[in-house]
Amino acid sequence: MMLRKSDPDEIKKGPNDVRRFIRKQNKTKDTYVLDEDRIREEEKYDGYYAIATNLNWSVKEIMKVQSKRNDIENCFRVMKTDFDARPVYHRLEPRIKAHFLICYTALLIERLMEATLDKQGVHFTARQIIETLQAMNLAGQEGVYLQALYESSDLVDTLCKLYPDLPLDHQYYQPKALNKIIKKISS
Repeated sequence: MMLRKSDPDEIKKGPNDVRRFIRKQNKTKDTYVLDEDRIREEEKYDGYYAIATNLNWSVKEIMKVQSKRNDIENCFRVMKTDFDARPVYHRLEPRIKAHFLICYTALLIERLMEATLDKQGVHFTARQIIETLQAMNLAGQEGVYLQALYESSDLVDTLCKLYPDLPLDHQYYQPKALNKIIKKISS
């Protein structure tokens, strides 16, 4: 269908365009065929991810940089999906900056928590950490006490062991006791 409608050489969009597998059959006629040789040549690379660089580094160094790139892309993915970094519904520059500062700060806290847990030999994904923290809500009961609206989990149990001064596993909390804990942690 594509071959009958137009000249592939005129409509190629880029180096990975499917039309690179189409070639002119004769130089005089406008007839096109699949370039079977090129298809077979590129099949050799199916399943491989190539990294092209002009750096004169060792393969090990290049792979280390590439893995960091993947980590950075993962951070942006977490910010966009879990921290709602996009779309931005602000117009004023200070609010836009504040929005992204909050997102970056949340990401920093999550990554520090993930690294701390990993050092303890326990791994939780970013999604597990975020969902657990988002679910950790308290409800005030007439100013007398606060009730946990979340249930314990492996992550909550691990955090309680890691931070014994932070009683995350209680069902009820007294506001005064929570304020003391917050003051102790923040100082």
